[in-house]
Amino acid sequence: MKKIILAIITLVIINACSCNQSKKNYPAIVSNINAEELISLDRQDMYLTYGEDYRWYETSITLKEFMDSENADSLIESISNIFQTLIASDDGTDVHVVMRSHYGDTVSVKVLSGFWVEDFPLNNESITLTFTDAYNKLMETNIPKPHSRQVVLRKEIGPIDANPQWIFGNIKQHVYVDAVTGNVTTNNPAFPEDAQLNYAFTW
Repeated sequence: MKKIILAIITLVIINACSCNQSKKNYPAIVSNINAEELISLDRQDMYLTYGEDYRWYETSITLKEFMDSENADSLIESISNIFQTLIASDDGTDVHVVMRSHYGDTVSVKVLSGFWVEDFPLNNESITLTFTDAYNKLMETNIPKPHSRQVVLRKEIGPIDANPQWIFGNIKQHVYVDAVTGNVTTNNPAFPEDAQLNYAFTW
């Protein structure tokens, strides 16, 4: 019986240490998530864990409020950053997708074997608009706001080499805010207007 109690106490201590470690890595994000800060911290962790040869493909955000609601604002409920990297194994080196998700001060990491497709890497892109900048650009326009809480930053692979886009909305309705110029449109900049398809949210 004493051994069982000792084992339970040990597990509780280990879990407590793990939780404290997560909070220690992300000390300023508990009350209000900052997209750029978490992107920077996740990229730093990817560099420290896997080295400089990693690819940052997407940042996916869930807002606290719907964009078309009376209470709409730019407060973030959760955010996920998606990366791809090479991981050594007994059989050689494999390609893996690393998904780092944040909800408040909780951090979870999923590592999946395989490639990330449909996006160009964002590592070396000149992204001049922050998430808040892009949100404000959207709200300043007369374009109807999507009934959605979803936002994604990505540079989609398409016939046209477009800038990275902050994409607000869902598969039914979405608005693109150019992450470099700030241009706002309902047309997918990576595809000709006469071939527009709902490619913005494909996961």
